[in-house]
Amino acid sequence: MTKLIVPVILAGGQGTRLWPLSRAARPKQFLPLLGPQSLFQKTLERVGDRSLYAPAIVITNSDYRFIVAEQALESGATLTAILLEPVARNTAVAIAAAAAYAEEHFGIGVMLHVLPSDHDIAVDDGYNLAVHQAVKAAGTGQLVTFGIMPTHPETGFGYIKADAKIGAGIRPVERFIEKPNAERAAQMLAEGGYFWNSGMFMIGSDAFLRECATLSRDTLTAARGAVGKAKADLDFIRLDEATFATAPNISVDYAIFEKTDKAAVVAVNFGWSDLGSWDAVWKNATRDSAQNLTQGSVTLSGVSNSLVVTDHAHVAVDSLDDIAVIATNDAVYVGRLSEAQKVGAMVKTLRADKSTVGLTEIHRTAYRPWGGYSSVLNGERFQVKRLFVKPGKKLSLQKHHHRAEHWVVVRGTAEVTVDGTITVLSENQSIYLPLGCTHRLANPGKIDLELIEVQTGSYLGEDDIIRIEDEFGRA
Repeated sequence: MTKLIVPVILAGGQGTRLWPLSRAARPKQFLPLLGPQSLFQKTLERVGDRSLYAPAIVITNSDYRFIVAEQALESGATLTAILLEPVARNTAVAIAAAAAYAEEHFGIGVMLHVLPSDHDIAVDDGYNLAVHQAVKAAGTGQLVTFGIMPTHPETGFGYIKADAKIGAGIRPVERFIEKPNAERAAQMLAEGGYFWNSGMFMIGSDAFLRECATLSRDTLTAARGAVGKAKADLDFIRLDEATFATAPNISVDYAIFEKTDKAAVVAVNFGWSDLGSWDAVWKNATRDSAQNLTQGSVTLSGVSNSLVVTDHAHVAVDSLDDIAVIATNDAVYVGRLSEAQKVGAMVKTLRADKSTVGLTEIHRTAYRPWGGYSSVLNGERFQVKRLFVKPGKKLSLQKHHHRAEHWVVVRGTAEVTVDGTITVLSENQSIYLPLGCTHRLANPGKIDLELIEVQTGSYLGEDDIIRIEDEFGRA
C-alpha cells in the first residue's frame, strides 16, 4: 500500500453561476478564470508534490473525458486514472467509487484527499499545516473536513459548527448548517465557532467505506459494483452504468458527514474561494485602481467596482458602477456585480424556454479531442464553421448522408482523405467533399491547422456523422 496521499479530484460539475462563460459543455473548472491555467489545472498543480501525493484519481462526467485528458497533458500531470461517471449521481457515490478504485490500485486503507476541481486556493504554510494535521487525524479513522474561517456573512455556503481554532488541530464537528439567510449568516459570524464548509476532505478509504456501509448501503453497493464491472476505454475507466445508476442522488454531506460520529474539522484561514459567482471571481483577482477587473478586449470610461469579460466582441462601458458584463459570441449578461448570485436564477429561466436552452448547454465554440470548431453563420440549407485542428491530430474517418462540405485552408497544412485519395493542402487552397463521400481531415504540421468549412444540404445536424474509424474510440 502506498504511504502517499492519493488525491481524488471531483471534476464532473456543471456550474452555471458563471454563465454565459461557463456552460454544461465546458463548465468553470475547465476555464482559465484567474490566469492562463484552468481551475482544474491549478488543482492538479496543487497536488503535484510527488514526495507527498501519488498521481491523482479524477472522476468526471463522460462528456468531459477529453477535456480532462487534454488539460492534464498540457499541465504535465500524471494521473492514476480518469473514472467516468455514466450518469450524474452527486458526490456520495462519486467519492465512494474513487475510494473503491483506490483500494484496488493502492491497497486497503489508502489516504484520500478529496478536492473539488473548481476552487481557487492559496498554498501557503497554513495550507500545508492543515493538510498534515488532517492526514494525522484521518489515520486514526476520523473523516476530516476543512473548515474555512469566514471573513464575511456569506449566504452562498454551508457552514460547520465546531469548537475549533486556527492552528489548534482537529476538533469534532458539532453540526452542519445549510446555506443561511443574510441575518443568520451575520449572527453566526458574530457568535464565532462557525466555518465555511469547503467541500474538501481527508479520509482513509477503509474508514469512509465502512461508514458508507453503515449509513448509506445503497451508495456503497452501487460504487463497488460500478468499479467491479468497469471497463477500460482508451485512457479512461468507464464505471458500469447500470450499477452506478442505482446509487441515490445524494451529496456526501447528506449521506455520510451529517450522520457519522467520526466527522472532524480542521480550521483554516488560507486563501480560498469556490469562485461560485462573478463577484467571487472579481474579489479574488487583481483589480485596477478603480477596482475594475477586465478580461479580453475592453474599453472603460468612468467605470468603477465592475467586472467586464469578453471572449469575442470589443466591449465598451461608460459611467457605471457595480456592473458585471460577460460577453461571449452568442450571449451577453449584464447585471449588478453585487447581485451576481442571481445568474443561477437567470440560467433556470433560460433552460425553461426551448428557444434559449441551448445557450446554457453549449458554446458557439465546441471543443473536441482533436481541436474544435466555432459556428460562424447559419442559414437555410447552409452553415459556415471555423475548424481548428491541433498538430498531429486527425478527425474520424466519416461520411454524411445529407450534406456536402467545402474546406478552405486559412492557416497551416491539411491532409485530406477523400474516398481513399490523400491530398495535402496549404494556405489559401480548398477542396470539395461531395455528399456521401468517405473523408478525413488531419494536421500533419507543427502548428495549428485552421480552415473554413461551408456545409450545404438538406440537414446539417451534428448527428449526421457516420464514423468509420476514430482514434478516440467514437466509431
